Amino acid sequence: MNTSDIDLLAAYWTLAGDVDPLRPSISPYSLQARVEAASRAGWRGIGVIHEDLAATIDQVGIDTVKHILEDNGIRHLELEFLVDWYRDGTQREVSDRARRAILEFGARLGMKNVKVAASVLDQRAPDFTRMADEFAKLCQEAAAVGSNVSLEVMPFSIVRTLEDGLAVVQQANQPNGGLLLDIWHIVRGGIDFGEIAKLPSHFIKGVELDDASSTIEGTLLEDTVFRRKLCGEGDFDTPGFIEAIQDAGFGGEWYGVEIISTELRKLPLEEMATRAFDTTRQQFLEVAARKNKAALTGR
Repeated sequence: MNTSDIDLLAAYWTLAGDVDPLRPSISPYSLQARVEAASRAGWRGIGVIHEDLAATIDQVGIDTVKHILEDNGIRHLELEFLVDWYRDGTQREVSDRARRAILEFGARLGMKNVKVAASVLDQRAPDFTRMADEFAKLCQEAAAVGSNVSLEVMPFSIVRTLEDGLAVVQQANQPNGGLLLDIWHIVRGGIDFGEIAKLPSHFIKGVELDDASSTIEGTLLEDTVFRRKLCGEGDFDTPGFIEAIQDAGFGGEWYGVEIISTELRKLPLEEMATRAFDTTRQQFLEVAARKNKAALTGR
């Protein structure tokens, strides 16, 4: 595949500005400003958390949101971040309200994917059979609006390994349901890239790229929220991760980019949109260069 044919999606936190998952998280930038900056930089997809989208819709209406996306060539819309979809009680009630909003908005806006995970606050022994049953129901609801559902594997959640994730998505066995593989979570979770090739390709529904130092700063949660880096500016082998994903047969329409960083979130929006896009695109050029070198040397 030509690198120019690869669509990139800016996950919500990449262009949200000076907010993060541990604080009130509605972007100080309007959705229109983010989408226009993304489009100028070359992005063809964008992610939005449902709270931010709801606030925008309250201000300008959903039809205006649809026009903003269409007018700027945004082909891929991803909504996030649904947790507690497998639980009972108050947590489930809150989750179901978010779920209804995501599916309603997604149906109107042509959503391609819903990002979900196990809550980092849920540290009970996992019941993967129950999670699989509930994941299947969620996938069926999302299929009705034309969307995939991707379950994120995270080292600080109860779905922390590829085996954990497969225990859910394989039992659920839905054509639009699978795993979301973020290089940060894969590396910090101690998962070898070679393990990715063992995954059935149809269960890889999403990929996210970023970078970080080889040294964890603070807790894992603090490291992921405050210390990520642009692709190629840390110690991760991002091209190697992309190669592993490609070798596994990933056939998704885009690659996501999720940069969550105290330093980078303070950059001007246009600069962040351009730098995040350009540094990620460079990783695909490096993949192509490695493959060309391997072909020439026979290894």
